[in-house]
Amino acid sequence: MKHIVITGVSTGIGFATAAELLRRGYHVLGSVRKAGDAQRLQLEFGEAFTPLLFDVTDGQAIGTAVEQVQEIVGERGLYALINNAGIVIPGPLSVTPLEDFQAQFEVNVFGLLDVTQRFLPLLGARKNVPTPPGRVINISSVSGKIAYPFMGAYAASKHALEALSDSLRRELMLYGVDVIVIEPGTTRTPIKDKYKEQIQRYAQTDYGTLFANLEAQLAERERTGLPVEQVVEAICKALENKHPKTRYAVPRKRLTGWLIPRWLPDRWLDRLSASQLGITR
Repeated sequence: MKHIVITGVSTGIGFATAAELLRRGYHVLGSVRKAGDAQRLQLEFGEAFTPLLFDVTDGQAIGTAVEQVQEIVGERGLYALINNAGIVIPGPLSVTPLEDFQAQFEVNVFGLLDVTQRFLPLLGARKNVPTPPGRVINISSVSGKIAYPFMGAYAASKHALEALSDSLRRELMLYGVDVIVIEPGTTRTPIKDKYKEQIQRYAQTDYGTLFANLEAQLAERERTGLPVEQVVEAICKALENKHPKTRYAVPRKRLTGWLIPRWLPDRWLDRLSASQLGITR
């Protein structure tokens, strides 16, 4: 049985990915932050699932989880690490508290790299490993390529993740360990509800009057959001294809939400984004 570690499996993409990989016969070791979630998922998923209790910003807890995984996999090592855990901290960059911006990076970049570094030996990133090298799959976002208003901190973290993944992939060629990026668009997961709550913190700023337009856009994106199964399908391709691509983009709207925004000149996209949200002097 092949063993896979997935971070952030309590809900959303992580939960759906764990469920599908268990169905395909993998042993999934999934991280959660709460003991209650660990118990719930253990009951729901059964013996082929092992909960790992850690937050990606807690180095000591990550170390304990690595030891737990080492005991389970032994010399067989890990087949893959799927870095899914992440957060969204929205808001206008001009008034976003610096600690919020730092927290965005602590989870989406620094925590992810910490987890990756610690699990790499189990993925075969060391000399004279008796098993085939594993894969690292990083869940990025279309925001890793396109930065929209009020998503600056999140987009910056995902842009950083894209660069981190490219450098890491090229460095790990020494061991044959591959690094693949998944770039989902807006997906039907609970993360959007948290976004709506957080953006209201800025209702009293000069941007407050724009939030009605933003709420309407969020409602439309929620209505037309990607089924999480489409993202899981891309993850499975990255995991199981003999020669995977370095990136799998899964945009909500391929033409208007992925291709055109990356082709347009910056100033054109500036004006388009401003027009959609009513941003004027």
